[in-house]
Amino acid sequence: MFKFHQVKHIFDTLDKMRCLRKRSTVSFLGVLVIFLLFMNLYIEDSYVMEGDKQLVRETSTHQLNPERYVHTFKDLSNFSGAINVTYRFLAVMPLQRKRFLTIGLSSVRRKKGNYLLETIKSIFEQSSYEELKEISVVVHLADFNSSWREVMLQDITQKFAHHIIAGRLMVIHAPEEYYPILSGLKRNYNDPEDRVRFRSKQNVDYAFLLNFCANISDYYVMLEDDVRCSKNFFTAIKKVISSLEGTYWVTLEFSKLGYIGKLYHSHDLPRLAHFLLMFYQEMPCDWLLTHFRSLLAQKNVIRFKPSLFQHMGYYSSYKGTENKLKDDDFEEEPFDIPDNPPASLYTNMSVFENYDASKAYSSVDEYFWGKSPSTGDVFVIIFENPIVIKRIKVNTGTEDRQNDILHHGALDVGGDIRYFKQNRQCVTYIRLGEFKNGNFEVSDVNQKIPFDIHCMRIYVTKTQKEWLIIRSISIWTS
Repeated sequence: MFKFHQVKHIFDTLDKMRCLRKRSTVSFLGVLVIFLLFMNLYIEDSYVMEGDKQLVRETSTHQLNPERYVHTFKDLSNFSGAINVTYRFLAVMPLQRKRFLTIGLSSVRRKKGNYLLETIKSIFEQSSYEELKEISVVVHLADFNSSWREVMLQDITQKFAHHIIAGRLMVIHAPEEYYPILSGLKRNYNDPEDRVRFRSKQNVDYAFLLNFCANISDYYVMLEDDVRCSKNFFTAIKKVISSLEGTYWVTLEFSKLGYIGKLYHSHDLPRLAHFLLMFYQEMPCDWLLTHFRSLLAQKNVIRFKPSLFQHMGYYSSYKGTENKLKDDDFEEEPFDIPDNPPASLYTNMSVFENYDASKAYSSVDEYFWGKSPSTGDVFVIIFENPIVIKRIKVNTGTEDRQNDILHHGALDVGGDIRYFKQNRQCVTYIRLGEFKNGNFEVSDVNQKIPFDIHCMRIYVTKTQKEWLIIRSISIWTS
């Protein structure tokens, strides 16, 4: 335990950092004490210190060392209890069962424009009846102005009453008394005081929203309150999650803008909520999210194209300033996203750096890159379970490297699988066709192949001096 003069010294060193006030119950403080002990923090009167000096120093310069802090944060986040907040249920019906996906939105009063109703409308209109059965939408009306909340609540309940009754739409509010101090905050990045207050409160708004949504569904996606959705975005997200089965990930991104279209496992929401609260005054939420991902050992961004969500507002919620940012990868009606069932991948080609085989099989904007392939080289996909395939599409090369295509190759499928030294392999293959100009596509595979498919391979039929990029492998099942 620290002595008083040591605590005072640390307070002075950290420039008297302020955090959450003691406004919550004993159980919440108990969880926080455990958290803070791991971080060498100490509770003193009305304020909680926010991390050791190095962590704070690196955070305030928008740089954290994930390798240094990942173990500490993982230990800390094991105590992922809920934040003790008594929410006001403005429009909530009890859920009969857990859903697959929760969509969270936090909204405050804007000086210009209001896009919340259009955002909610887009979510429901762009989803089929079957998709809606697996979706819950939670709206956090986070403004402290009660008159604004009452007007918005009336509009929401009038326009979306049937969704509220069906349990698909919930409207909540976290009272001001649960918020930490929002004045006299640290002015990182030379931001004006009102800007610091706005983004710091926004971090807490999101934290309380995440905290509420932790047990509603299996997955959670965050949207902003001025977003348009693509058609059947839910099915696209579900396909992507299925294709990543067995793969470790923390955050999947379905938009490249701000805090739009960021997907999480629901079991990570409590630790993310605590993380945003711990560093609420340090930096904007989208920067903090990058650190959160890194601290949980997802080094690279996993972003999918086309984007499923588009920013549609013209005026920011901060001071009503113009904000015409658009995601140029967004498609209102995206192409038919492949199923790409779970599989293991193998190649005997020489792989360049970290452009490994798995990168050709996902929707991530990455690719496989191998050195000059020789006759007989293969790129093999072995499915976890036998599948019935409707359509296959393979693209090689990129716009920047148009000659790194498969100049001479074929695509084969196999159904007779055997085990060799604990590895599964297909012993026989049937050829579906040849590559043309570096690409291959075939439809109605299930009508051409009389068996369920265990394996698929790309077979090099002639040695080439050029390297080979396999940009994408897309499989649609029946």
